Amino acid sequence: MLRVGLTGGLASGKSTVAGIFRELGAAVFDADAIVKDLYRPGASGAKLARELFGDGMLDAKGGVDRGRVALVIFQDPTKRKMLEERLHPLVREELKRRFDLAEKRGAVVAVAEASQLLESKTENCYDRVLLVTATEAERVKRWVEKGNDVADARRRIAAQISPEEAKKRVTDVLVNDGSLETLRRKVQALYLQWTTPPKPTS
Repeated sequence: MLRVGLTGGLASGKSTVAGIFRELGAAVFDADAIVKDLYRPGASGAKLARELFGDGMLDAKGGVDRGRVALVIFQDPTKRKMLEERLHPLVREELKRRFDLAEKRGAVVAVAEASQLLESKTENCYDRVLLVTATEAERVKRWVEKGNDVADARRRIAAQISPEEAKKRVTDVLVNDGSLETLRRKVQALYLQWTTPPKPTS
């Protein structure tokens, strides 16, 4: 089974790409959803956030208020690093479990969507790493269209690894600069490339 890490900056379109891979038959899971699960009341991520940043990071039910955490970590790189160093191993452990399960179920390709894949320096955990890119202007536009703030988008983008640096550390790059149908064709071509056995050399 081919283990693929899928990443990209804010509003680059990686979740859309993940959805297309799912339609093509790949097993797909989302590291962000795993974090959400870890942040439930009583879960290890909620205990961690409280330990690092205090009770103010929790909502009324005792789960993590992700908006408050984001506000803290995107304004203070030291606090962001502190959280990531403790949280990422928990996410990696769960991702490994899901990859192993997908393989047992006979998946040919399994894709883990992980926005922090390169920041957590986990690219070596995958057979291939796909980076989805788009221009900063387009990403900000998409973020604002979802009802979010321009300044928040620029702050988050500035805190993430630059596309130029990211491209040096991945095996595949997909530029999301057109229509959904154009993106679908690009993903289909890549999936076919990954799943077609190489022709024997004579």
